[in-house]
Amino acid sequence: MDEDYLEAVLDVVGAIPPGRAMTYGLVAEVVQDRLVAAGLPARGGPRQVGRVMARGGSGVPWWRVVNAAGSPPAHHALAALGRLRAEGTPLTADGTRVALRRAVWFPDDPPGG
Repeated sequence: MDEDYLEAVLDVVGAIPPGRAMTYGLVAEVVQDRLVAAGLPARGGPRQVGRVMARGGSGVPWWRVVNAAGSPPAHHALAALGRLRAEGTPLTADGTRVALRRAVWFPDDPPGG
């Protein structure tokens, strides 16, 4: 995994405000847009975002990145849901997933864009 991609993913995830969330796919789309805007090739997708988060995402609010159904990573679900609840993130009625329609966050224009 190249450094530009890793940094771009961590920058996007680091900017997600408390009480909001993004999906792995949405993070990937934003990162691709930013890379292209910087004159770099578009690359990566949801799985690559997940790989970055698994390897180097401990310093960013990793719990705010969920899958397309709004579920946090299964092996960190209890910790993630606890943090999401504490931040007031909208959850589904059963409290097991992020209510994405209310919680999804879209960043402003890319840096320098």
